[in-house]
Amino acid sequence: MNYRTLGDSSLRVSEICLGTWTTFGESIPDDVAVSVVDAAFEVGINFFDTANVYGVPAGRSEERSA
Repeated sequence: MNYRTLGDSSLRVSEICLGTWTTFGESIPDDVAVSVVDAAFEVGINFFDTANVYGVPAGRSEERSA
């Protein structure tokens, strides 16, 4: 995995981002979402696109599964 430095910080993020807009908290079950995140971490992805308006109700994509 390739990484880039985020702005002027020392934070390194993967060049590939996992988006959660139409899937997490809405169209896939929580256990599948957890599996997707686990698989992303396994290949080195550490950059995730979540927002307080993704999922139903709004913000559900940012919640931690029980």
